[in-house]
Amino acid sequence: MHRRVVITGMGVVAPGDPGTKAFWERVVEGRTATRTVSHFDPARFRSQIAAECDFDPVREGLLPREIRRMDRSAQFAVVCTAEALADSGLAVEDVPPGRIGVSVGTAVGCTIQLDEEYRVLSDGGHRWLVDHSYAVPHMYDFLVPSSLAAEVAWKAGAEGPARVISAGCTSGIDAVGHACELIREGSADVMIAGAAEAPISPITFACFDAIKATSNRNDDPEHALRPFDSARNGFVLGEGGAILVLEELEHAVRRRAHCYAEIVGFASRSNAFHMTGLRPDGREMAEAITSALNQARLPPGAVDYVNAHGTATRQNDRHETAAVKHALGAHAYRTAMSSIKAVVGHSLGGIGAIEIAATALAIEHRVVPPTANLTDPDPELDLDYVPLEARSKQVDVALTVGSGFGGFQSAMVLARPPETAAA
Repeated sequence: MHRRVVITGMGVVAPGDPGTKAFWERVVEGRTATRTVSHFDPARFRSQIAAECDFDPVREGLLPREIRRMDRSAQFAVVCTAEALADSGLAVEDVPPGRIGVSVGTAVGCTIQLDEEYRVLSDGGHRWLVDHSYAVPHMYDFLVPSSLAAEVAWKAGAEGPARVISAGCTSGIDAVGHACELIREGSADVMIAGAAEAPISPITFACFDAIKATSNRNDDPEHALRPFDSARNGFVLGEGGAILVLEELEHAVRRRAHCYAEIVGFASRSNAFHMTGLRPDGREMAEAITSALNQARLPPGAVDYVNAHGTATRQNDRHETAAVKHALGAHAYRTAMSSIKAVVGHSLGGIGAIEIAATALAIEHRVVPPTANLTDPDPELDLDYVPLEARSKQVDVALTVGSGFGGFQSAMVLARPPETAAA
């Protein structure tokens, strides 16, 4: 039996105010959330800007014990889970707990708390040998990324398969793809899937400063991240996450759930080429796109919208443009394509799940979000990147893609749910 997977709930914590509604309004309006870093003093770093979430864990309903126990990334994941479950209308107590699973993505895990604890234990880095007795009781949870999946599973009462997927910047899309596979093979009927990341810390900034991957347009944070623009000079680090409730279609239909979109295809590839470099022809991403479309049994001409990875680095935007051309052929020139990273920054492993949420909402609302800050298109990049303003458009099939350090390339195809498909 062919088991189909639909999205019936979503929760988003993204830069700016938390919540799916606030996120979607900001993305459609193209209001950037990038600003000078406030989490720590960034004066010593080349890039001093980030897309930060205006997140108050107390306001979001977390208890003092939970706040003490969880890293900021886990707090994002749990708050997103609560919103997604409420949005789905799913009564988890009516589902056998062994039929509910969890798949959560992250690239750098509990970075903020690890950074903070090392600072305490080492007296600000002055002591090489640290005294473990000064560590907080939850140090192990900060070290092991599986704590993210555990927190989400506890929140959802899920006793089925539970995994953390860590594949760099494709972690979010890969975690949702893995969840789909578990539903299709019959291992679960419901999956709580997505990603969360809170990487805005000194150690992360130092790493990206070293390879000059981030923008140093510190005097103009709002316009620093410029996907596909001739003046682009790197991405802006972000934070946040998104959690989706995925269900087997018949399970969702039986309880008359609202479906945002159906996930009809997913594929990933690796370029086995370079830790940070990309082949300019985009062949591996193109193969992932083609494989995902084949799985969905859809031709390239069916794609109405491409949610781009769009990091605003020189090589990524060229690589991605070439990949879409290879995969979609002449239809690429007739397809709307945009990046939301100019608005919400690049939250590493979290961004793939956030972009899936945006893609599903584009299908739901029949609106293609714009590429903010795209004022001077690079003449080498000649596709329709939907500059500056959102576009009303019937989106029945959409593609979202991700690219990560290490050569990871992933693609996912979403479609309008069958009961609401356009005639």
